[in-house]
Amino acid sequence: MGRAFVYVILGGGVAAGYAALEFTRRGVSEGELCIISEEPVAPYERPALSKGFLLPESPARLPSFHTCVGANDEKLTPKWYKEHGIELVLGTRVKSVDVRRKTLLSSTGETISYKFLIIATGARALKLEEFGVEGSDAENVCYLRDLSDANRLATAIESSADGNAVVIGGGYIGMECAASLVINKINVTMVFPEAHCMARLFTPKIASLYEEYYRAKGVEFIKGTVLTSFEFDSDKKVTAVNLKDGNHLPADLVVVGIGIRPNTSLFEGQLIIEKGGIKVNSKMQSSDSSVYAIGDVATFPVKLFGEMRRLEHVDSARKSARHAVSAIMEPEKTGEFDYLPFFYSRMFAFSWQFYGDPVGEVVHFGEYEDGKAFGAYWIKKGHLVGSFLEGGTKEEYETISKATQLKPAVTDKEELEREGLGFAQTVVSQHIVPEVKDVPSSELVRQASRVVMMEKPLYVWHAATGVVVAASVAAFAFWYGRRRRRW
Repeated sequence: MGRAFVYVILGGGVAAGYAALEFTRRGVSEGELCIISEEPVAPYERPALSKGFLLPESPARLPSFHTCVGANDEKLTPKWYKEHGIELVLGTRVKSVDVRRKTLLSSTGETISYKFLIIATGARALKLEEFGVEGSDAENVCYLRDLSDANRLATAIESSADGNAVVIGGGYIGMECAASLVINKINVTMVFPEAHCMARLFTPKIASLYEEYYRAKGVEFIKGTVLTSFEFDSDKKVTAVNLKDGNHLPADLVVVGIGIRPNTSLFEGQLIIEKGGIKVNSKMQSSDSSVYAIGDVATFPVKLFGEMRRLEHVDSARKSARHAVSAIMEPEKTGEFDYLPFFYSRMFAFSWQFYGDPVGEVVHFGEYEDGKAFGAYWIKKGHLVGSFLEGGTKEEYETISKATQLKPAVTDKEELEREGLGFAQTVVSQHIVPEVKDVPSSELVRQASRVVMMEKPLYVWHAATGVVVAASVAAFAFWYGRRRRRW
């Protein structure tokens, strides 16, 4: 027994929902598209799980955060998929894929064939057992990757009021869950091997500010060590955590956020795997022309940096999904996926955004003392490659995004530190050709000597050439018109 579809999306996470919406907007016909997901619910916005879902009052629950509300777009409920003729095959695991034959075999024995396959399998949470620690099956040890994990964690939080929680990991999940636990009036200790939180992105200076705020909220940090074992009661519930440095921490709840691993196993030996993900080109197309990959599972060329990257963030999932569908439906009209890496988070009263690549020398700016508005620039080979901003407005975040995309040259780091956000604002404003006005020559000289130096300001010559051409055409038209009147 089997079914056939033109388009099949394997995976039911964020990317799948955004791909489905893009398919409908590009004219997919009823019955052509199928989404297969192990989860029993339609695609939803995963960021909600570590934020609104864990709130003690009026927590977020489905259907409020189905995709694509995270991008202020339509909410795709099960009814929406039915109305658009999209087949949702939920609660179903695919146990094998034959790329050559273009078929998938489900755990129930059904064969589903496709013309085009989009792999949106995402990633799974790394388990403690992979690091030699047993105990993940204890009822009060929680991970956070999908809705089932979130429900389990929410239940554990309710039964741990005024108790002690140990958070293993200092990345996104660790920091966001720690904030949610504090809001739920639980005592929190964070444990991670790095020297500071969010070590893959934050500088020590940035991290220290957030850590101090967390400490003021009662969170304790134990750094430079790892979990070695649990202690259990007679019901096999964790009662304490043992660390490599000798610390012994009482625990009513343990939250583990130690990274993820892309779900590529179905395609190993069939598609090219690179940097842990399925290698795709700038159209999100894999080594097999009928198979595309999007989101966390895809390793794609980041044009801005000229290298292959696999990115783990919801923004990449949303945009790569839209691009892949465009490339499938309208290949001649779809250009390269020109993506600027983007990360963000919200913790307590904080809200930050980062664009680009956190490599090279770092220049900090802003009001670190009061923790209200501050940021940093990353400079590599004399050019801006990354920008971080906390406490910015919508317009300011857009500005640092545009400036990072332009990769302007930086000639004076001290001046850059003094200018701060003004540097990005100048870069963006200078990239737009202004109306020609009477400007004193001294002012022109001053502007030319500023720290911002665009590498190749060709747009100025383009504008000048355009003016000359326009004037020539106008002169010819005037001459031609006079001759016509003489004839």
